[in-house]
Amino acid sequence: MTPADGEARARRRHWLRLSAGAAGMFAFGFALVPLYGMLCDLTGLNGRTSNMVLASSVTENPQTGRTVAVEFLTTVNGGSGWTFAAARPRLEVHPGQLYTVEFVAQNTRGRAVVAQAVPSVAPWNAARHLRKTECFCFRQQPFEAFESKRMPVRFMLDPELPADVDTVTLSYTFFDAPEIALRQ
Repeated sequence: MTPADGEARARRRHWLRLSAGAAGMFAFGFALVPLYGMLCDLTGLNGRTSNMVLASSVTENPQTGRTVAVEFLTTVNGGSGWTFAAARPRLEVHPGQLYTVEFVAQNTRGRAVVAQAVPSVAPWNAARHLRKTECFCFRQQPFEAFESKRMPVRFMLDPELPADVDTVTLSYTFFDAPEIALRQ
């Protein structure tokens, strides 16, 4: 084996290592989004609501001696085609009591579309103490051209909500549902 053959082999190994490293970084980057989503779901980070309890029925047991402010924030993903807002941006609630709040959404386009809302709760440790019995975020919402809808959210904060939580922010991001959802 000549020195040139040894150099060529070393160069080839070097390029193979670089290529494997680049492929590994690409695979890690591709897997990062679902891994981050699972981490947020498990820990409640970033206001993810998979720990939130969705209840078909709840038993009211109001704590009239405690008041918690609930703020409602709305965002339209992409910023166009919709108007979307809470009828009341803030509500003072007693943990253990059911409340209903309406949100108003309007399709401002001249064609029928389907929308979906994704909820988020802050602070993170309040998500597991939020009980929803009804929410427009549970399913996709079909809208005709220029149609406006009043959509209710019926909820209760569990009396076990940590004592240091005096404000809960419930936010919804409204967006066009993917085209594949329209065909289902």
